[in-house]
Amino acid sequence: MSSTASELTHVLSFDIEDWFHIVEVKAVENPDEWPRLSKESSLVERYTDRILKICDDGKAKATFFILGWIADRHPALIKRIADAGHELATHSFWHRKVYELSPQVFSKDIADSLAAIRSAAGHNTPIRGFRAPSFSITQGAEWAFDVLMDHGITYDASLFPANRGHGGYACTPGPHIVTTPKGRRLPELPMSIAPVGLGPLRKKMCYSGGGYLRLLPPRLIEQGLQSESRAGRATVIYLHPRDFAPDCPRVPMPPHRRFKCYVGMHTTEAKLRNLLARHKWDTCAAVLSRALNVDLRTT
Repeated sequence: MSSTASELTHVLSFDIEDWFHIVEVKAVENPDEWPRLSKESSLVERYTDRILKICDDGKAKATFFILGWIADRHPALIKRIADAGHELATHSFWHRKVYELSPQVFSKDIADSLAAIRSAAGHNTPIRGFRAPSFSITQGAEWAFDVLMDHGITYDASLFPANRGHGGYACTPGPHIVTTPKGRRLPELPMSIAPVGLGPLRKKMCYSGGGYLRLLPPRLIEQGLQSESRAGRATVIYLHPRDFAPDCPRVPMPPHRRFKCYVGMHTTEAKLRNLLARHKWDTCAAVLSRALNVDLRTT
């Protein structure tokens, strides 16, 4: 059954990390350098507070996928997110690509991230969701689903159903259930992919997050949202604090990465405010539980 965009409730989410948490960029790949970079040029508090203001103005609740490294160093920020009534979820601790880790290393990373987030927000804070850095649960890394469930995670939002630099996983569009290697069932909320563009330039692609949202004009973002809505699927927005930061520090990287990392940062806030004004939004857990009719407290 098809729906219009105005009838659907869409998904608003943010990956809370600092500007230097970029994968495969040599200038910032050494975590031993992160404390210095954080001290000299951190933007995570300033722009996450800006995100909280935008959400408040738009009367929208969101899911904040928090890096454990950030929770460890900015606990007051995590408490502000929780106190504003948003959903807290984990984005790992060290922002490493899942498919490069062993199950044992990944398990410790998840445990450390959960401990850091709960220490900041309160030990009774529910943390039900996970999003992999760079959407890096790929073919062959499905073991990660079982590790997540072992740690009490009840839904995943890591699959990106199109080719991309550090991820990509062919999967059912929209909310669905994945079966883990151990035969368990885990609700999945993949990223949104839809045909956008005009004529011969029309292409199926991500339109609602990160560099894609910064690059595309509002009419094409709306086109993707309407396309998914006609199929009865909510659009998933994902953004980072650095997506709002025209003053984000620049570091050496290949030209194509530089373009994707820095294009359109001055446009992000206006685009997001427009989307919040035009459509209804909620957390990952709320939209996913309604779509699949599951209780994410117990799944």
